[in-house]
Amino acid sequence: MSRTLEGFFERLRHNPRPVVVDVWAPWCGPCRMIEPALEHLREEYAGRVDLWKINADEEPDLVRALGVHGIPTLIVYRGEREIARRMGAQSKAALAALFEAALSGQPPPRTGPALMDRVLRIAAALVFLGIAWTKASPALLLVSAFFFLTAVYDRTPLWQAFVARSGSKQGKGKET
Repeated sequence: MSRTLEGFFERLRHNPRPVVVDVWAPWCGPCRMIEPALEHLREEYAGRVDLWKINADEEPDLVRALGVHGIPTLIVYRGEREIARRMGAQSKAALAALFEAALSGQPPPRTGPALMDRVLRIAAALVFLGIAWTKASPALLLVSAFFFLTAVYDRTPLWQAFVARSGSKQGKGKET
């Protein structure tokens, strides 16, 4: 892998296929968890999409220059243009959507928690709210708020503005 941002984008410029970049580290549990799915997708998309791996421990300057703040992070490029970026462990279907995005040039749809997950988080928030009310506990009130926010964060205007703003910063640091 290229050790500088300029070298990285030079390599992208000359690569004939779209690229999914996996920023990982050997000690990272979620990185190891998605590794089998990524290897399967590498084989399935061979000759159509390339998978590049960047070891965050070995190339911290490049990782920082790419704006990676946590691992695993997967970044999809078509040419020099960043199509999508996902941080954290992803399901095999979500990983496949990134490879499809590389082919199509269109970002995969963002998804939030599943409906049942939302319902369970709201129920937990209501339980903690009830306990906080009866015990007059500010700490449990915060726990209740946390559960509620994790159930609806992706539906809020503030989150939508953040996602739109962070999407506009993708590919920063690149000279064109």
